[in-house]
Amino acid sequence: MEENTKKVIKEEGDARVYEVGYLLSNAIEEGDVAAEYGNLKELVSSLGGEIISDEMPKDIELAYTIEKVIANIKHKFNNAYFGWVKFAMDPEKVLELKKKLDLDVKIVRFLILKTVRENTIATKKFARATEGGAVTKKYTPKVRAEGEEAPEINKEEIDKEIDAMIEA
Repeated sequence: MEENTKKVIKEEGDARVYEVGYLLSNAIEEGDVAAEYGNLKELVSSLGGEIISDEMPKDIELAYTIEKVIANIKHKFNNAYFGWVKFAMDPEKVLELKKKLDLDVKIVRFLILKTVRENTIATKKFARATEGGAVTKKYTPKVRAEGEEAPEINKEEIDKEIDAMIEA
């Protein structure tokens, strides 16, 4: 009985969390992007993956020109549709996913990363804009009572605190 319990726990624990970021060719019609997005999610599901979160591809300008040979013709891409899918999958199936994505001519480039299940997207922070339009933080100096001296700075303690923050 114990042996069966261990086997079930092992099978459930085998799935790891991954994220695939991808660029779809801008030669795809804008109306067909949703279909390609659905096909990619379906591919992940067909390989036993559990979709955790995702984002619909959006047209972006690339930082540099990407070249890809498709059917013996070199294509250059300055724009592409960028999207991502976070999923849990058996590590052995990820290699199969990679092979299938390599064969898809509509995908310009992709990257598969190991990640965590939790949402790691940073929340937006609001800042005030000045008259010139630049965003700055307002500095307000600490007001000391008359005759009060500034505390002495211990460089060793500051270094220890910085090291502790870096290690955390």
